[in-house]
Amino acid sequence: MKIGTCVSFSSMDGMDEKLAVLRENHFFSCQLISWNPNAWTDENATTLKLLFEKYGITVSAFWCGWEGPCEWNFYTGQLTLGLVPPCYRTVRIKNLCDGADFALKLGVVDVITHMGFIPENPYDPNFSSFCVAVKQVAQHLKTNGQYLLFETGQETPVTMLRCFETVGCDNLGINLDTANLILYGKANPVDALDVFGKYVRNLHAKDGCYPVNGHDLGCETCIGDGKVDFRGVFKKLHELGYNSHVTIEREIKGGQQIADILESREYLQKIIDEIYGK
Repeated sequence: MKIGTCVSFSSMDGMDEKLAVLRENHFFSCQLISWNPNAWTDENATTLKLLFEKYGITVSAFWCGWEGPCEWNFYTGQLTLGLVPPCYRTVRIKNLCDGADFALKLGVVDVITHMGFIPENPYDPNFSSFCVAVKQVAQHLKTNGQYLLFETGQETPVTMLRCFETVGCDNLGINLDTANLILYGKANPVDALDVFGKYVRNLHAKDGCYPVNGHDLGCETCIGDGKVDFRGVFKKLHELGYNSHVTIEREIKGGQQIADILESREYLQKIIDEIYGK
C-alpha cells in the first residue's frame, strides 16, 4: 500500500519544484488536483508526464474541478457544488470530460470529483436528472478506459449507492475521504464501508470533527487529532481486499502543511504495517 499526498496544478509554474519537494520527502505517488480547464492542454500534459517520470512519481488519480461558483457549507453549497445544480450542469459535464481526456494523456485511469449534495429523496426530480448527467460523463470516461470516482462527503453512503445503482455504469467508483463523511455530518467512514466498500478505488487520508452548527462543515484536523478511526478504516479496507493508494490530504497552507503531512505518514504507516504486515 503506497502513501502519497496531493499536488495542485493550475499551470506549469512551480510544478518542477513541487515534485522535487515530494521526492525529497520520499513520496512516490500523488493525486493531481486541478480546477483550471485552461491548463489541460496537450503541451502541459507532455511536460507533466516528463516531470513525473523525472521524479519517479506515480499519479494515482486526477482530481477534476469544474467552472462556476463553489461554496463549502450546508446552505449555498446546495446551490453551487458539482453536477447537482441544473444551472451549472452543462458546462461541468464538459469540464469533467475534458479533464478526463487530459488525465488520459498522463496515463491516469481514475478521475475524481465532488458531485454535490445529491438529493436524498429518490423521487426528487433533480435526482433523476442528476443521474442522467452522471451517466453522460461516465460513458465518456468508459470510452477512455477510465473510472469516474465520487469523493465522499456531501451525500449519505446509501444515497451514493442509490445513485450508482440508478446510473448503472460499471466504471463508477469512490474516492473515500475519511474526514469528509464526518465534516459533513453524513456518516463515519468505518460504517460507511459496510454500505459502499466494494466501490472504493482511491483514498484521501484526512481527519476532522463533526459539525457544531447547521451552516458550517466540521473542522479539519491533523491526522490523529480528529474523529476518524483509522485503525478501523484500514481493518475494514483490508477485509475488502483494498491494497492500493493512500493519499494524505491536509487542507492548510504554509510550512505547517508539509510538517503535518510527514507526521501523518508516520502515524498511518504504523497502522498499515500492523494490519497489512510490513
